[in-house]
Amino acid sequence: MTYLLASDLPQLPAGQRFRALLERGGILQMPGAHNGLAALQAKEAGFEALYLSGAAMTASMGLPDLGIITVDEVTFFIRQIARATGLPALVDGDTGYGETLNVMHMVRAFEEAGAGAVHIEDQLLPKKCGHLNDKKLAEPHDMAAKIAAAAKARRHLFLIARTDAAASEGMDGAVGRAELYVKAGADAIFPEALTTAEMFREFAVRLPGVALLANMTEFGRTPFFTAREFAEMGYRMVIWPVSSLRVAAKAQAELYAAIRRDGGAHKMIGHMQTRTELYATIAYRDYETLDASIIATVVPQGMPQRD
Repeated sequence: MTYLLASDLPQLPAGQRFRALLERGGILQMPGAHNGLAALQAKEAGFEALYLSGAAMTASMGLPDLGIITVDEVTFFIRQIARATGLPALVDGDTGYGETLNVMHMVRAFEEAGAGAVHIEDQLLPKKCGHLNDKKLAEPHDMAAKIAAAAKARRHLFLIARTDAAASEGMDGAVGRAELYVKAGADAIFPEALTTAEMFREFAVRLPGVALLANMTEFGRTPFFTAREFAEMGYRMVIWPVSSLRVAAKAQAELYAAIRRDGGAHKMIGHMQTRTELYATIAYRDYETLDASIIATVVPQGMPQRD
């Protein structure tokens, strides 16, 4: 139920609810949701937490994922998801939008918007998707300072440090950075762009007791693994960051091509969500009922008369 309609809005901060899901055991599965409608559909499918990807946000704005967007633009997306679903979301914090004070500002802004968790990566601007080449990394202690600043600023936000070092510094470099980030205050580690099951297992073995997040993105350097397989490798969380956007974008491209080709969308009806289905997802009738229950329309009877 969306935020205007729910009589049982969550009382605990999103960060606390995110931690509770992790402490329950098993692997926390978080599909990417690039807007409020996608978030509602993910909730309908049974997911209890969501992921908000920087790549999905920027692509939905027609921009590349190069660290272009701002904190305020991200909070717009966070509020959509939090208000639509009430679910805690892990949010992509890129490089923290600057140095230590900027990171602290980001943390407070994300918390106030309704985020449950954030991850910050150890790249330098202009950052790249973690599965691309020639990424430039921050010095480990500079990144640790950002993590420490985020830990100092947060009230409840779950803090994940992402390291992109495996590609350029090998497993020793990535593990060394992860250990430093945990000491600085990270609650969990996100090793990006690991390429084999052996790498995922080794990373987990070398960081015993540390909660780890796996990224199952398509068309990247990581082979397909299931949530169960990641759990068996020692991971506590898994994200599918851009999957929903990829499917939606492909469907939209096919729709526009069909309209251009056929002079209308009539041949695509079978691919569309019906009006009834859409209204059910966004609780259209419930909003109408709520509005009517507050202010009933009064129809004027006759006209006023002049004295």
